[in-house]
Amino acid sequence: MSNKSELKERIKELTCLYEVSSIIVNADSEQLEHTFRAIAFSLKKAFQLPEMTEIDIDTQFGTASTGASASKNASIFSSILIFNEPKGKIVATIVSPNSIFDDFLNEEQLLLDNVALKIGSLLERIEIKNSELSMKRQMERADRLTILGELTAGIAHELNTPLANILGFAELLQSKLEQDPQSVSDLDKIITNAIFSREVVKKLMFFACEMPQEMKPVNLVSIIKESIKLLEPTFRKNDVKYLVKIDDETLILRADTVQMTQIIFNLLMNAIYFSPKKGLVTIEAAQNDKNIILKITDEGEGLSEDNLRKVFQPFYTTKPVGEGSGLGLSVVHGIVLSHKGMITVQNNIKKGAIFEVQLPK
Repeated sequence: MSNKSELKERIKELTCLYEVSSIIVNADSEQLEHTFRAIAFSLKKAFQLPEMTEIDIDTQFGTASTGASASKNASIFSSILIFNEPKGKIVATIVSPNSIFDDFLNEEQLLLDNVALKIGSLLERIEIKNSELSMKRQMERADRLTILGELTAGIAHELNTPLANILGFAELLQSKLEQDPQSVSDLDKIITNAIFSREVVKKLMFFACEMPQEMKPVNLVSIIKESIKLLEPTFRKNDVKYLVKIDDETLILRADTVQMTQIIFNLLMNAIYFSPKKGLVTIEAAQNDKNIILKITDEGEGLSEDNLRKVFQPFYTTKPVGEGSGLGLSVVHGIVLSHKGMITVQNNIKKGAIFEVQLPK
């Protein structure tokens, strides 16, 4: 190749690097495939044989191609590294039946390497930004739940005393009016509703972590099996199947037995409710060095983005009016926090939702 031709190729390569840098500076993280496509066509122009060269960019964030290329043709590639892990590649292929590896210039491999490095840096920045946004959302959500917990605790304490008085005086009156069936019947309704209201207050206090706990070593496996046994009729009634996957028959942690049962009951009842007929609820339990991990997966419709953000808030429910108080999952959240644990929810890739509870041993 003459000096003039070499100079021309170097200019093309430098122009390409400048264009790619400009494309990356103006990249929209929501439209990465457009960015990759622009980079691919800029690369194509920079090669010695642009009319015979096709570029393919393949990453976990999206793909782009300048045209069809056959695997049997001569090609060179460069890996795209994200935090030193290969997460994609750029491939340049000469689309000609007689093409050979020597048809590529050494500088073209260097060009691919440079562009792969730039794309990798872009994707690293996007991952960092996404992680920061996710962390910010989690912190904002935790702050909201903390405030709700404080408000809830105050409301629960304010309601507890008058409810106890209503219940006490109603029971006292009932004993004095035994000869008046109508009055006894009316008092029965007052007592029933007072007891119901007291249970709501108790759930509010669970959410706010205000209930006394009896912490002792418990085997979570035993609680899981006992809970499933008690819920067998509910599974049958709703025509929902279940599958239990437990790595170890002994999963010991320091916890309140009653509250652990509440966690499992509430999560299973929620999974059953949202499961379709013939659906499957999967209960998994395992442990690592620090935590016991409980995972309950259903095959329902999953949750919207809005529901994922609000699912643990008290009184928030997606059930029809009269079918849920919106306190079950908030109670679970409160109990998990009081045990220094963590609960998360996400949509299953296939269908349904996954609730995962991590509790320290």
